[in-house]
Amino acid sequence: MLRQMPATAARLVRLLCALLAMAAFACAADASAQGTPDNLRAKYAALGEQLKNNSFHRPLVLESAESPNNLKGDVYAVIDYPFAAVNTALNNPAHWCDVLILHLNIKYCKALGDASAPVLSVNLGKKDPQELKDTYHVDFKYRNETSTADYFSIVLGAASGPLNTSNYRIHLEAVAIDASHSFLHLTYSYDYGFAGKMAMKAYLATTGSGKIGFTRIGAGEGKSGYVSGVRGVVERNTMRYYLAIDAYLSAMSAAPSEQFEKRIQTWFSNTERYPQQLHELERGAYLDTKRAEFQRQNAAER
Repeated sequence: MLRQMPATAARLVRLLCALLAMAAFACAADASAQGTPDNLRAKYAALGEQLKNNSFHRPLVLESAESPNNLKGDVYAVIDYPFAAVNTALNNPAHWCDVLILHLNIKYCKALGDASAPVLSVNLGKKDPQELKDTYHVDFKYRNETSTADYFSIVLGAASGPLNTSNYRIHLEAVAIDASHSFLHLTYSYDYGFAGKMAMKAYLATTGSGKIGFTRIGAGEGKSGYVSGVRGVVERNTMRYYLAIDAYLSAMSAAPSEQFEKRIQTWFSNTERYPQQLHELERGAYLDTKRAEFQRQNAAER
């Protein structure tokens, strides 16, 4: 059990929880090669029936996969915003900090560098309030791969992390599908070595024990009827980041001074639609923590 571990080992397990959240920044190594508007529109057509009929009660498809040294997930979603608005909101490194901070494990984010080489400076930690000195820091390089009148593709990446983890990446692409809707694709993955595997095993035996994902599995494959283990971790964080993007977009219509509050309220309400997978904190605890982190982030920038 976690309380029986040496202090250092227990700290590494808690750090892994944040790492697992950070995994939702990653994208498949070949995503940039595959990112084209034609490919994305073809995927939209291929997923037509799944987008209409699924357990999410919204036009969304969630996929995940694991290999001996890699975790990967994809979310595809139709969003009720014209492409121009989505492009303005998400094709900008400064705006991504407002998206990422909504996640439980993101404690701080700041866009650094100039337009030619932007970087997102991110701190990850526990879901509860935490001093930045006790969190893990990572810099993600931001690259705009393609930007046209009806399609964009961006990539973020970090070469390494703790516990023998590497190749953290995020790839987000979006394409216009009509005058008022866009199709979004978020891909993520990260690699892990022996130390990461051991920490993952400890996490799943303690903090992550009993937690599930969204994919239905066959009879006899799991007690809950849903995927668990590392794929469950990947799927939960995929959904959390998708809902962060959705909450950011939904708040754009509010006055600037009201947007942050609307984002955190919307994000929490939407996660509670899937309590089996996503419930971690009560509303008051989440809102108080995020308000304090937002104030800390603004104070640091000033």
